[in-house]
Amino acid sequence: MTLAVDELIERLACTQLGLVTRPQLRECGIADDVIDRRVRANRLRKVHRGVYRVGPLVAPRSCELAAVLACGPHALLSHRNAGTLWQLLPADAETAPIDVSVSRGNRGRRPNIRMHRVSLSADDDTNLEGIPVTSVRRTILDLAALLGGRDLERALAQAERLHRLDRSTLRSMATSHAGRPGAPVLRGLLQNEAGPALTRSEAEERFLGLIRKAQLPAPETNVQLGEYEVDFLWRREQLVVEVDGFAFQSSRQNFETDRRRDARLTARGLSVMRVTWRQVVHEPEAMVARLAQSLVRMGNSAGQ
Repeated sequence: MTLAVDELIERLACTQLGLVTRPQLRECGIADDVIDRRVRANRLRKVHRGVYRVGPLVAPRSCELAAVLACGPHALLSHRNAGTLWQLLPADAETAPIDVSVSRGNRGRRPNIRMHRVSLSADDDTNLEGIPVTSVRRTILDLAALLGGRDLERALAQAERLHRLDRSTLRSMATSHAGRPGAPVLRGLLQNEAGPALTRSEAEERFLGLIRKAQLPAPETNVQLGEYEVDFLWRREQLVVEVDGFAFQSSRQNFETDRRRDARLTARGLSVMRVTWRQVVHEPEAMVARLAQSLVRMGNSAGQ
């Protein structure tokens, strides 16, 4: 009997990142006193009330799943933790307590869990890496109430890039939830013709900020052009800007690779402008003026 019970527990745990719940064990026909003996023997290690880890190893993402399991069958990982799971936020953006949304049922509190009692539709409910989680579009809507404008823009751009987010659907959702905090900021980002901008380095981030402060035309960011991905592209003007970050190390090999890349882009009819970290930080006005002149010159050429 003991072997059969342990096999049932192991089998269930293997499907849930090493976790089981008391209600699930009961459904398998395992009595409470049998469960309690294993808890006392540390064969079932309590994570939350009624949620146990089988064995000493902590699987990646098991803390998030444990929080969802602790909140009942109608619970979903949400907000910042969902944003991290969907790779919309950096991994270091994970927070404690863990965000979980519930549509009905569980009304209690759980240590280290931030429970959001919200209305969820069937489209909001999905599963990623074995964890019940809010959909990408619902996650974006929830993040709109928490993130500043630029952080939200980066999350939205990442969603478009990784998950081919349907902007018209998201725009419709933002309109239908017009009263939610953050909805106006989200609608503003979605109405921007250039779309949300995603950058990969601090140098690119600062460069984008200077462009916006100078009210220059908005570029596309991190664009794939044939075999190359360029940092910034003004498509009408056929102008590419490449930004060298603070950690950029010059070498003859890098120099020759960059010049080969620039030559191939130029052969495609593009003009390539390179910007250094020093120019972005210490000579921003001169750099912006040079960029503005290039945009005017290239724009005039495109209009001829």
